[in-house]
Amino acid sequence: MPIAFNEPLSFLQRITEYMEHVRLIHRASRQLQPLERMQSVAAFAVSAVASQWERTGKPFNPLLGETYELIREDLGFRFISEQVSHHPPISAFYSEGLSQDFMFHGSIYPKLKFWGKSVEAEPRGTITLELLKHNEAYTWTNPTCCVHNVILGQLWIEQYGTVEILNHRTGDKCVLNFKPCGLFGKELHRVEGYIQDKNKKKLFMIYGKWTECLWGIDPGSYESFKKHERRGDHPRKPRLDDGPEKADSDITGDVADDVPVAQETVQVIPGSKLLWRINSRPPNSAQMYNFTSFTVSLNELESGMEKTLPPTDCRLRPDIRGMENGNMDLASQEKERLEEKQREARRERAKEEAEWRTRWFYPGNNPYTGTPDWLYAGDYFERNFSDCPDIY
Repeated sequence: MPIAFNEPLSFLQRITEYMEHVRLIHRASRQLQPLERMQSVAAFAVSAVASQWERTGKPFNPLLGETYELIREDLGFRFISEQVSHHPPISAFYSEGLSQDFMFHGSIYPKLKFWGKSVEAEPRGTITLELLKHNEAYTWTNPTCCVHNVILGQLWIEQYGTVEILNHRTGDKCVLNFKPCGLFGKELHRVEGYIQDKNKKKLFMIYGKWTECLWGIDPGSYESFKKHERRGDHPRKPRLDDGPEKADSDITGDVADDVPVAQETVQVIPGSKLLWRINSRPPNSAQMYNFTSFTVSLNELESGMEKTLPPTDCRLRPDIRGMENGNMDLASQEKERLEEKQREARRERAKEEAEWRTRWFYPGNNPYTGTPDWLYAGDYFERNFSDCPDIY
């Protein structure tokens, strides 16, 4: 793909954006009731894909062995990821709370499908969140992301599919339906779902938009509201969500798909509780690939940082750095050089019948689902980077 389709970040940095709303994990860890914890975990799972709103640039494909680390003492976490496989492309990540309240880890290998006018990315791989103080583990898989009008017209994004979050200790499950936009765009960005206990009794209803906010309410009030809505005789009119209330501590054709007009914002049912609201983006975000304030900082290379980073860190990639500096010709040349260097290294390994060895993750089974996963081997933050591969 021409470099003009890219944004100046590696896919490993895109994964790190899951952590923008990490306060929801800290909140879950502080909550005493499993139902409240699941509400916060559900909000975190939705918030993790929220940064993709209007993000139509393609991240750079990570090179085999590429890594990325992020330490945010202000947000209370550290994060490490590694590209552990090139065919198929698999990215593994591990994050932990600096106050030992959580571990968050998984592996992601998007299955891409080209439908002529659109590209669909189905994110395979399990995401696991462990709340250590409660001895609880939650697992889920992200929704499918679709970019429309990749050939002609204005690019736009939707996410759809069912996300099931399971609490492996209690058996509670949260089912979230990311709605496809529908014929007239009425369902664009909408998320609806519920939390149920192990006996499938509904405990809590959730609704909102992954681009804006998420609300929750008890099932009785929700059903009563919907019944009145169908009859058209609301005793109290729902209000439109009007801003920052704080959550508690195809076949190919030559016609572009119309960009759906985002419908009026979320209708808030009386008695609802705000679970999460998206951070507002910086005023010049549209000129910066629609990055959030969190995302803008991901490629910063502060003075002296080179001495502490491994030589495989994304910040040191010359093609991404060239693009960030506005030198598209250099970025394009460097991208081609790095890809050819990667192919040459693969040919050399084939000649010597040598296996690629990952550095920070190893293949195994997820301890909660039993499915194949990539597990963190530890010791990254000991900073012994002497045997890292030369990939740039």
